Amino acid sequence: MDNYPDTATDPLPETELPEAEVAPQLLPLAELHLHIEGTLQPELIFELAARNGLTLPYSGLEELQALYEFSDLQSFLNLYYANMAVLQTEQDFADMTRAYLARAAAAGVRHAEIMIDPQAHISRGVSLETCVNGVASALATSVEDFGISTLLIAAFLRDLSEESALEVLDGLLAMNAPIAAIGLDSAEVGNPPAKFERLFAKAREAGLRLTAHAGEEGPASYIIEALDILGVERIDHGIRCMEDQDLVERLVDERIPLTVCPLSNVRLRAVDTLADHPLPAMLAAGLNVSVNSDDPAYFGGYVDDNFAQLQAVFELSDFDRSRLAANSIHSSFASEERKAELLDELNGG
Repeated sequence: MDNYPDTATDPLPETELPEAEVAPQLLPLAELHLHIEGTLQPELIFELAARNGLTLPYSGLEELQALYEFSDLQSFLNLYYANMAVLQTEQDFADMTRAYLARAAAAGVRHAEIMIDPQAHISRGVSLETCVNGVASALATSVEDFGISTLLIAAFLRDLSEESALEVLDGLLAMNAPIAAIGLDSAEVGNPPAKFERLFAKAREAGLRLTAHAGEEGPASYIIEALDILGVERIDHGIRCMEDQDLVERLVDERIPLTVCPLSNVRLRAVDTLADHPLPAMLAAGLNVSVNSDDPAYFGGYVDDNFAQLQAVFELSDFDRSRLAANSIHSSFASEERKAELLDELNGG
C-alpha cells in the first residue's frame, strides 16, 4: 500500500497574498499541465530572435515584460502566439525545452508531461517535423540530463476547426511522432469539447491517452462534455466544477484528475486573487487535484513558485502538500513502474 495521505484537512481562512519568506521544502512530483511554448522566457526570446535574424517589436526586455499583464485568456494568447515567431529551427525548440527541464528539475519535478501546439507552428510556416522533433530531441535525454522522465502531448487549438486538428493528427501518426497523448487548449469560451468528438475518437483508436482543458473560463458543463463526449481521462484546470455539486461528487467518485494552475488562474483573471482560489475547497471536497505551472514564463512562476505562494496564502500543511504531490504522480500517464519509483521517493524510500 502506498504510504501517502488521501484526505484533506479543512482549509484555513483566506488572507492577502504576502511574500513567501521561506519556500516550502521541495517534494518530488509530476508536472502534468505545462505548455512548452509557455516556458519561453523573455531573455530567450531575444536570444533566439538574434540567432534567427528577426527584429522584435519590443525595444528591450522591459517593454516586453510590461506586456505580461493580462485582462483575460485572449489577451495572453495574443502575446503567446506573437512570441512564438522566434521559434524557427529544431535547435530553437530543443533549447527552449532544455531550459524548461533545467528549471523544472530545480523545482522538484521528476516527471513532466509536456504539451506542444503543433497547429500554432504549422500556421506560421514551421513544419510539423521541425517543432515535434526539436522538442522530442531534448526529451529523449531528459532522464540522463535532468533526472526527469517525460511524455509529449500534442495539444489542439479549440478555436480552429476539427478538420484542421484531424489533418495534424494524421500527420503526427504518419510520422510516428513520439507523442503519448492529445490535449485540447486555447480559447475555451464558445468552443465546447463536443466540437472535437471525431478527433478524440481517432486518437483513442490510435492508442493515445486523452486530456482536455475544461472549466477554466468555460462553464462546468464543458467538463461534463469532455468526460462524456470526448472520453478524456484527465481534466486540465477544471476549477469551475465547484459550481456544480453533482459534478464535484462525480469527479470525487471517479477520481478524475484535475490539473490545477493557481498562478495562471490569477494572471488570467479566472479568479481575482490567489486568496480567492478554490484549491483549498477542492482539497476539502476530496477532489483529485494537482498543482502545475501552465505557462510559467507568462504567469509568474514555475511549479515551486506556485507551491510557495499557495503556502504563503493558505499555509498548506505538510499533509496537503504531500497529497498534492502524490495526486500528481498517480494522475500521470507514466508507467506503473515509474509511478512506483516516484511514490517511493516521495515517501522517503
